[in-house]
Amino acid sequence: MKLSKAVLLATTVIGCAAVAQAETFNIQTSFNAGDFSTQYITENWLPKIKERTDSRIQIVLTPNGSVVPAKETPAAVAAGVLDGDFTSVNYFAGLEPAYAIMGDLISGYDTPEQMLGFCRDGGGEAMMQKAADAVTSGEVTVVACGPYSREALVARTPIRTFEDLSGMKIRSPEGLAAAVFSAAGASPVSIPFSEVFGALEKGIVDAADASAYVNNDATGLQDVAPFPLYPGIHSMPSMQLTVNTEKWNNLSGEDRTTLRDWWYEAMFAMAAEVSKLDAEIAARDDATDDIEVIDWAQEDRDKLRVVAREQWEDYATKSALAKEALDANIAYMTDIGLFK
Repeated sequence: MKLSKAVLLATTVIGCAAVAQAETFNIQTSFNAGDFSTQYITENWLPKIKERTDSRIQIVLTPNGSVVPAKETPAAVAAGVLDGDFTSVNYFAGLEPAYAIMGDLISGYDTPEQMLGFCRDGGGEAMMQKAADAVTSGEVTVVACGPYSREALVARTPIRTFEDLSGMKIRSPEGLAAAVFSAAGASPVSIPFSEVFGALEKGIVDAADASAYVNNDATGLQDVAPFPLYPGIHSMPSMQLTVNTEKWNNLSGEDRTTLRDWWYEAMFAMAAEVSKLDAEIAARDDATDDIEVIDWAQEDRDKLRVVAREQWEDYATKSALAKEALDANIAYMTDIGLFK
């Protein structure tokens, strides 16, 4: 009887410890609620992190702006208002210029998989952590980073060539993307992602740096901007997954590794799915009379790339960390054959 009671007590203690170690992470994303990306991660991948950690990690994903504006998520995570964020780091370019380099090296990488490789294997995570430390004093831990798509550019009027960018009012995040559009002759306008549809519908902007073609389709952007540029000419925004450092420290080493591996697996899978769906939906739309899908000639893409590279170098002078971030990107791009 005494032995049975001892076993029961021990089992109860172990069970309570397991419950105490369970963590629910309230994570705000920069995706809108109706985006394909939100649905894809929520339906296909959030259950997997719970399963792989035996419920020790559960994630509640909330949409863009649901708790704080996207550009304020680092401070909110540091303060514990959010447990973490899953956000395009372009929003943070005003906090530290390195975020402009890490967030979207315009016309740099050819595929999301290449930049995911930079983050996972080429020092990108470490650079993102340095940027986070610069603005949150170590209270935010970067778990992983990288993009999942090359974005389309939605437009109310045709932008068929590089020269057509001149004078266009284009919604753009702050930072490097805005600098590139400005250098190309356009007028960048900084408005929240959640207001893109209304701004296009009302003619406040002529075009918008919004999201992947499949996301733009899901939110109806082509209904008010029927001249999308696809494949995209400009943007491959890098996301980050961060966790409040105190909550991160509460996780075991095994669960930290599982969370990181889970995120990269999810992003590689989503990149493949988005690429497939983008191509299918763009072909469907282009076959109608309502939407004209514009694919720039290589000559025009090359002109924009020349302008973009000038802006890389210019942005890299804004801080020592930005220069370090650019050097790290170029070193990796050289290693994989994008530069000679």
